[in-house]
Amino acid sequence: DKDRKMTEFWLISAPGEKTCQQTWEKLNAATTKHNNLSTNSKFNIPDLKVGTLDVLVGLSDELAKLDAFVESVVKKVAQYMADVLEDSKDKVQENLLANGGKQGQREHKTGSSDFCTVSFLFIFKGVNQIDNDLKARASAYNNLKGNLQNLERKNAGSLLTRSLADVVKKEDFVVDSEYLVTLLVIVPKSNYNDWVKQYETLAEMVVPRSSNVLFEDQDSYLCNVTLFRKAVDDFKHKAREFKFMVRDFQYNEEEMKADKEEMTRLSTDKKKQFGPLVRWLKVNFSEAFIAWIHVKALRVFVESVLRYGLPVNFQAMLLQPNQKTMKKLREVLYELYKHLDSSAAAIIDATMDIPGLNLSQQEYYPYVYYKIDCNLLEFK
Repeated sequence: DKDRKMTEFWLISAPGEKTCQQTWEKLNAATTKHNNLSTNSKFNIPDLKVGTLDVLVGLSDELAKLDAFVESVVKKVAQYMADVLEDSKDKVQENLLANGGKQGQREHKTGSSDFCTVSFLFIFKGVNQIDNDLKARASAYNNLKGNLQNLERKNAGSLLTRSLADVVKKEDFVVDSEYLVTLLVIVPKSNYNDWVKQYETLAEMVVPRSSNVLFEDQDSYLCNVTLFRKAVDDFKHKAREFKFMVRDFQYNEEEMKADKEEMTRLSTDKKKQFGPLVRWLKVNFSEAFIAWIHVKALRVFVESVLRYGLPVNFQAMLLQPNQKTMKKLREVLYELYKHLDSSAAAIIDATMDIPGLNLSQQEYYPYVYYKIDCNLLEFK
């Protein structure tokens, strides 16, 4: 969908120059000097307590896994929202607003000496719960939807297979007769004249003029015909030679009524569940998205400490790149920060093990960098 704006953010951090404010101003000046390469804002990360370096290196790997997990849950919730809203995909985007559209950072203040680990567990627990709830809710709703679709399919389709509950009436049948029975026959429209001429003679003991057209679809008529029970096999056999198909059907009012009631019940249930489900998806999308941004904040913090050292002195910044000039923005950032990493050029090809460099993230830059890709829906 070419009108859809691509929303991608780059979360980066660089060491404080004389002050962090200076780092921020420098970046801003560099990106605006070249025709607004990006829209920038400060990304405030609270001053977290730092554990040992070993803990941070371990946490760096765990956070990478957590990031992937939380992102997958955010995407699952978004995708399921799109499935549930079926016909109104354009509504999906407006329902997927984190925190009512203010993708704010809610900070958790804690005196814990190991804030990062505490946050990590807190986020994992919350998002894991959303993931499990989504599975349960989706399964219940999909079940309902599936059953309803099966019933709807039964009520559509060809006359050979579809449900006839809405098509036939009691007066179309001879019921409760010891000797007589009414059959339903599917007659191709092209053979209808043959049917009218021949049905009375296809077997002995067919009641004259007992056939009417009860219903039609594109290709066929549904006709009834009444005859003596003992001639039924004969009649079926002969009818087949002329491409008249006798349908296996017993008129049973109770059964038909039950079918209709089931359909109404499922349809009502689906409507009842729809509102609460969409509300749940909205709220939990927002929760999961905010958790995801928290994970990114933790990753920036941990990577910045590992890369730029202590005392903690870095400025995190959120850039929304101008889509047409991303390559240029990369170059500007490289020029701005290449001094941070005398070996940056060598590292891009080598897979050296640098603390704080998460190599599963293939892109390596002299500054700390994470991408937040907000294109959460792969619309078909």
